[in-house]
Amino acid sequence: MKWTDTIRIAEELYEKYPDVDPLTVRFTDLHRWVCELDGFDDDPARSGEKVLEAIQMAWIEEAR
Repeated sequence: MKWTDTIRIAEELYEKYPDVDPLTVRFTDLHRWVCELDGFDDDPARSGEKVLEAIQMAWIEEAR
C-alpha cells in the first residue's frame, strides 16, 4: 500500500481498530498506525496533513 491508497488504508484501519472513533485520532498516531499496517510499503516522509486528512475522512466513511 502507498499513501495514495486512502480507501484501502481506511478499510485496514477500520478492521484493525474497530472501536476507535476516527475523529479522535491525532495525526501523529494516525501516521504511525498507517506505517505499521501489514502491506504498507511507502516512504513515511511522503505523507502530510492533506494525505492524513484524506485517510481520516475515508476511515470515517468506512466506520459508518
